[in-house]
Amino acid sequence: MLNPNELKSGFHYFVMGWHYITQKGLRRFVIIPILLNTVLLCGLFWLFISQITSAIDWVMNFIPDWLSFLSVILLTLSILTILLLFYFTFTTLSGFIAAPFNGLLAEKVEKMLTGENINDDSLVDVMRDVPRMLAREWQKLRYSLPKIIALFLLSFIPLVGQTIVPVLTFLFTCWMMAIQYCDYPFDNHKVSFDIMKNALGNQRTQSLTFGGLVTCCTFVPVVNLLIMPVAVCGATVMWVENYRNGLRFNMNSHSSSQTGIDVHSENTGIVK
Repeated sequence: MLNPNELKSGFHYFVMGWHYITQKGLRRFVIIPILLNTVLLCGLFWLFISQITSAIDWVMNFIPDWLSFLSVILLTLSILTILLLFYFTFTTLSGFIAAPFNGLLAEKVEKMLTGENINDDSLVDVMRDVPRMLAREWQKLRYSLPKIIALFLLSFIPLVGQTIVPVLTFLFTCWMMAIQYCDYPFDNHKVSFDIMKNALGNQRTQSLTFGGLVTCCTFVPVVNLLIMPVAVCGATVMWVENYRNGLRFNMNSHSSSQTGIDVHSENTGIVK
């Protein structure tokens, strides 16, 4: 069931993301992700254009002759599936490349919202933290990859692969976009991946709405070059307004990073 309030809040946080990328003091943290986004997107777009025809022919070969009267509809859905897989590849690679910069952007947005410093780390400390950030990206990839493979295999099933799978792929992509960008403010506070995932899942309509808007903007020329910092800013506002005050955890405890985080979320109902 869709929650109207969460639907509205998902739109709200997406709009707030656009608002914050124009704020003084944040622009320099926005430029680097945009430049990285531009280079990666251009490279992948060239690869996509050069391979799209053969990819479509390959997918259409799995459609039986008795469904030929639906070829136009099935072709459209097949192209949609390929586009979503392209988007997932782009997002995964950009996540690895831009993770340190997105983490810094989320930190600055949160400071602007709360007036509190998250970390007083020097540049050297930030650089030392890069391997942990990349490990977090790898954790997201391990979570999503089996599901992407399952959807890919389902796409070989006649009719199901051209009708149901594109819808499931779109919904899963929306969910992963919420996880991808909300993870930066959560990770800045050393909140574990599982706790973050459960928190977002307890407000699933909000998460899917936010992720869906991010996903759709990726296919809009020019806008897709800005969407990464926009999503980071919007997700950080979501973190501050929905999760920050409700989550209690001990960042100095070694066990908190494993299984013993003392967490209670007023908004999400999580107790761990």
